Amino acid sequence: MLSSRVLGLVGRRALSTSASLQGHATVAVPGYTLPKYQDCRSVPLPEIPYQENLTSDVTALKEKEKGAWASLSAQEKVQCSLIEFILMTETLKLFVPQNGVTKNPNGCMRGSGAVVVTSLPLLVFGEIPHTLSDDWIAMQTKRMLDMRINPVEGFSSKWDYEKSEWKK
Repeated sequence: MLSSRVLGLVGRRALSTSASLQGHATVAVPGYTLPKYQDCRSVPLPEIPYQENLTSDVTALKEKEKGAWASLSAQEKVQCSLIEFILMTETLKLFVPQNGVTKNPNGCMRGSGAVVVTSLPLLVFGEIPHTLSDDWIAMQTKRMLDMRINPVEGFSSKWDYEKSEWKK
């Protein structure tokens, strides 16, 4: 009995809610609820294109784009990409020199970076330590053999003490 009463109330509530929604005017969707263009590496394909309001020339290009891409010129393919992605626009601006002004600072930065990278090992590491010389390694090896370090499976096990040479 209780379950039929609950179901009856839920059914009436659903009917009354749907009835109250009928006959209302439609409301414009607020701008903050619509998807926004976001251009970052974590979202390689944004939800909406960069340019939403297209001119008649761009609209004609978009219609031509729907066909075979072989029929498009290289400039038209670039224009299609610029409509969709802002990152492409900003990247192309970096590669276009502006009256030679950008060439000089870029060259200076690359040159100074090359100097730092090549001189870094000399500044950081300095001279090679004396313990890496051939004489030192020979003395150390002789000392380890005299001490019979790890004679079962290690270094000294490969040395023949009777013939004073490495085992073959």
